[in-house]
Amino acid sequence: VAVARRDVPWVDWSNYFGAGDASSQSGFATRNVRGVLGSLIDLEYQRMELIRYNLFDNSGTFAAYVTGRHGEAGTAEGPTLRTWPEMRLRPDDPDYAAVGGDAPRQVCRGALVRARTLTGVCNDVYNPRMGSTGTLFARNVEFESTFPELGVTEEARNRHAGRLSLLTPDPQVISRRLFTRPQRDSAACADGFGRVGTPQESNCDYSKAPFFNVLAAYWIQFMTHDWFSHMTEGHNTAQYMSVGCASARVRGIETSLTPAAAAQLGCRPGDAMERAFVADSAPPAHFAADGREYLARAPRTFRNTNTAWWDASQLYGFDATSVRRVKRDRADPARLQMVVLPGAATAGERQGYLPLLSPADPQSPEWAGQEAVGQPDNWTVGMSFYHNVFAREHNQFVDTFRRVARQQPDGDSGLRDPERPTRVIRYRDVTDDELYDVARLVVAAEIAKIHTIEWTTQLLYDEPLFRGMNANWNGLLGREDTTSFAARALRTVLDRVVDRLHRSGRTLEADQLYSAFAAGPGIVSLGSRAPGWSVANPDDINGGTNHFGSPFNFPEEFITVYRLHPLVPDLLEYREWAAPNAIRAMVPVVATFRGKATPAMRDRGLANWAVSMGRQRLGALALNNHPRFLQNLRMDRLRTPTQRIDVAALDLIRDREHGVPRFNEFRREYGLRSLTGFDDFVDRRLATDAPARAEQARLVATLREVYGQHRCDSTRVITRAQRNDDGSPITDCLGHPDGSTVDNVEDLDTVVGWLAESTRPHGFAISETQFVVFILNASRRLYSDRFFTSSFRPEFYSTLGLDWVNANGPAPMYEPLADNGHAREPVSPLKRVLLRTMPELAPELAHVVDAFDPWARDRGTYYSLAWKPRPGAEADPAFAGP
Repeated sequence: VAVARRDVPWVDWSNYFGAGDASSQSGFATRNVRGVLGSLIDLEYQRMELIRYNLFDNSGTFAAYVTGRHGEAGTAEGPTLRTWPEMRLRPDDPDYAAVGGDAPRQVCRGALVRARTLTGVCNDVYNPRMGSTGTLFARNVEFESTFPELGVTEEARNRHAGRLSLLTPDPQVISRRLFTRPQRDSAACADGFGRVGTPQESNCDYSKAPFFNVLAAYWIQFMTHDWFSHMTEGHNTAQYMSVGCASARVRGIETSLTPAAAAQLGCRPGDAMERAFVADSAPPAHFAADGREYLARAPRTFRNTNTAWWDASQLYGFDATSVRRVKRDRADPARLQMVVLPGAATAGERQGYLPLLSPADPQSPEWAGQEAVGQPDNWTVGMSFYHNVFAREHNQFVDTFRRVARQQPDGDSGLRDPERPTRVIRYRDVTDDELYDVARLVVAAEIAKIHTIEWTTQLLYDEPLFRGMNANWNGLLGREDTTSFAARALRTVLDRVVDRLHRSGRTLEADQLYSAFAAGPGIVSLGSRAPGWSVANPDDINGGTNHFGSPFNFPEEFITVYRLHPLVPDLLEYREWAAPNAIRAMVPVVATFRGKATPAMRDRGLANWAVSMGRQRLGALALNNHPRFLQNLRMDRLRTPTQRIDVAALDLIRDREHGVPRFNEFRREYGLRSLTGFDDFVDRRLATDAPARAEQARLVATLREVYGQHRCDSTRVITRAQRNDDGSPITDCLGHPDGSTVDNVEDLDTVVGWLAESTRPHGFAISETQFVVFILNASRRLYSDRFFTSSFRPEFYSTLGLDWVNANGPAPMYEPLADNGHAREPVSPLKRVLLRTMPELAPELAHVVDAFDPWARDRGTYYSLAWKPRPGAEADPAFAGP
């Protein structure tokens, strides 16, 4: 089957035995094992190649990465560089003197290494500035391929032939033609605002994913608030720009939109938005190596105004301004301040809610009435939900630590001070600030674990990715507390092998083989089991990290593939935890924005919102499935005639502003195959008369109308990232005869392209193009963070904290039944968090294995995607429809 499907642009490992649902399994168990392991080997090879070819730092280190420095090799022999002068703290940094100032080598010590710092400095002991607030976003693609409308290279000029600009093809036209959700009853949806009244009177149609819930949609917004931001305090520059609806490209011809045509489409010529901040737009330097010329950085660069670390900064703050919004409990400063509402009747409600922003807190006017957190921008009831949940979880850990301290005040907490490493820190010795920092470490690690082994394994719902993502955290050998003596011995051997590879100066060993062998023991805790490990030794503290020769920060391309707005429904199916089978109201998402989120959350209750979002399916990542309300979002702060914005169109503009390559070149840069035309988006696995295939053909026709066609010229080479299978260059004709009329597939915006991808591995909510970006970056942010590698130890987390993260709570719990062929699986980390912060949900969660699978769905047999109710949920009206 795999061989028969190799003539398409898409991956073939998804056709191996055991890589799909029960129908993919062979009657011979060894074939299923071989199929799944073969998939993992394919994915590991892919990650090795991505690490080798797709790291491009904008901070001034790239020339040394390629050519080497002071006798250390560049990529020609091995990117052995592990420290960079560009990653030193600058003289104006308040910690400059503490790390050694102008000494030849800056080293973080003392308080700067004991916990996560506010701005992210000193995560890497020898590169204190890396990943900190305000550092530059990186790239995963060659600098020359960015900003394609600039035509930096001859290949880029040949590829697009002058057809591109910031507003060409028109982003609002693309949004209205290719993103809008069709509605059977427009009045019942009212562009996402719905009707006031009972559930039967309000409805917005959307294409639903059967195996992913709305909790998962808001989870990823919660995550991105922690990882990256181009804005400062919720704002871009003061300079405005048009966001389209002025012209359209139809079959390659530029035409003006008449007012009548604009009105018919639903786009608004009066819309405008703030331009993005640019860090540096001066012409980049060039350097020569390997017989070619390179750009030293992208033509424009941008700053990450957040920390790049997985450090829960959305809750705790990431700079001197944001931290002033974070409120700690005056009675116990180790806790976060919570407000218990009058009449709180359940154990969950008595844990309270986050306080509101006060007039003295730094805030934008549109944040008035919101809860006080580090990152309050783009606030909804979903953001309120997760911030309250993890504020409660922070306090749960602190309260448990306090309880243990009362029981054994002279007991060893496990914590150590690098400046006095031999002194035992007893529970009674731990200060409020130290405990607060430990709780933050624990919460951040829990969040990273939830995302890695719970959210992602439901997003990519098949056995190869279940094993692969769990290997990132627990290793392919499994958890140490449940493995055999032989497995533990093998782990010890692999630890030594990985350490030797890490110390090598050759690319193959230090990067590629290292990343492969690390899958055995797992990325998390790499370097933490080194013989003689000491908190006083910076080499030990930092020893498990690997940046693969290039400083860590998020690349712009990673941000692109997290533009996941189709996940969000227009209306939320509100339920109550005591009677979850009934939908009580249809709540417009837009009615829970900003300050409206507070009454929506407090009046209805955290547990009720949990079951509401836990049971409702989210939207499929596909064309014609964007929320209506986001295309018509009112923003009163905008100084524009409409005071509205089409967020779907703005996504396209932001990617163009940030220089993201268009879809086909984007794929080539990541080692994926080119498409030869829009027809490649049709899933050939479907029968020719299948309704889904007819719908895909309709979308292809729309793509062709919006992006156009041209007569090709086979003499124009369009890329240097790849060649054809026969070694010939890829040309403007993309394999078609010279002079043919071909699709302008090279002009296709990346977001449009991956939403159009219908050929996906089994259980993938995302496309292949998005996934390959995850393969590199999801692993790399673990490899680069010492708090997930060599500093994942009790000296930093405390013994209680480390056990809490490893066991998903204060003690291990296991699911009573096997799931997808796995027996004795631990109760998943988010499920445990929900049980602690909302104990009233225990009856509902008893049926749940993964908290991101719709809570009333029967998971069935091996990775079933069927939409059918579990026992007890037959009366849920969500199962009345498709």
